[in-house]
Amino acid sequence: MNGTVPRASSRILVTPVGLRIPAGLNYEGWERAGFQLAQVMNSSAWCIGDWIEHGERRYGDRYQRAVEMVGLEYKTVRNYAWTARRFTLDRRRESLSFQHHAEVARLPEEQQELWLNRAEDLRWSRNKLRLSLRAARGEAETPAAEVALPRIAADRDRLLRWQAAAQRSSGSLEQWIVSILDEAAAAMLDETA
Repeated sequence: MNGTVPRASSRILVTPVGLRIPAGLNYEGWERAGFQLAQVMNSSAWCIGDWIEHGERRYGDRYQRAVEMVGLEYKTVRNYAWTARRFTLDRRRESLSFQHHAEVARLPEEQQELWLNRAEDLRWSRNKLRLSLRAARGEAETPAAEVALPRIAADRDRLLRWQAAAQRSSGSLEQWIVSILDEAAAAMLDETA
């Protein structure tokens, strides 16, 4: 041993029961880990679905024993496999969650594409997609038409300032931005009218 003290790791360690997060982890590292965890969570549903689908196809009834041995809920993995079967790898949208795809999986392929395009273009949450599908089937009032706005590039300080203002107004950043734009439009149109 050369007398040097090993430096504490600045990396997050994934264990079977959770994350081991180093005390000195900065905000950017913590945020990056959250993004990666969300990606893993989303892709794991696809991966389990693909695994089950392959097992059904290749091993017949024997795949059920493997599902039990691994400790997965049969009904859940059957749903994962059903959704995975409905979307080949090349049709899966990285910008949308597994749950987005599951919402439209029972539709014909052309309808799946239509709804996934809308969800992608308008940046809908899974819940917004679900509500819009229900409205289209006549199960609820049709939501007002939405138009996707261009993305706004902002430096980190400006974004943090906007987020703080939105929190003070007890709304989301999106709600706050819309209210500010409505106020500005009203003021501008009143001035020029």
